[in-house]
Amino acid sequence: MQGKTVDVGTGGALSSLGAASRRHSWHRRAMQQLGMPLLLLALCSGHPAHAASTALPVAAEQDVTQAPKKSDESRLWMTVGERRFAITLADNEATRAFAATLPLTLDMEDLHGNEKKKELPDALPTSESRPGTIRNGDLMLWGSRTVVIFYKTFDSAYSYTRLGRVDDPTGLAQALGRGDVRVVFSQEQRALTK
Repeated sequence: MQGKTVDVGTGGALSSLGAASRRHSWHRRAMQQLGMPLLLLALCSGHPAHAASTALPVAAEQDVTQAPKKSDESRLWMTVGERRFAITLADNEATRAFAATLPLTLDMEDLHGNEKKKELPDALPTSESRPGTIRNGDLMLWGSRTVVIFYKTFDSAYSYTRLGRVDDPTGLAQALGRGDVRVVFSQEQRALTK
């Protein structure tokens, strides 16, 4: 019965009351349908997570103009011929053990046309996982002794310990070339040989 008007001959009084009732009914339905989304929006607008997400465009603008500086401890350098690549290190025991061996020169051999590898003289700690997708620029440890730098992106079922990732792998495949290659890892911007 809600929203229906019955005119019993009283003229326009009931008719206008019926129109008001219909408008009220429509407003109530609209509020019921919009009420929950509006309530959620109101609740989320004061939530710290929402505040952080609204601040992202400002932070993104700041990142473009002034990139955050990485500490020397979280970065190393890989030099291939005349090309130098910055690598951001993973935070794990294997990476710390690898960094302790630097500077390090490795004559790396090509494998499968997508990676360069070299077995180290000493084992490193491991924390293996299956990344699923290997990305161009990934620096990994296979097993406990084989350092691998990937220069193509592909899917893999193998397990690795992540050592780090080349910040900008543009030109990495060309620098590493098709065959074996000498690679120098160092913590200083200028590569040193060991």
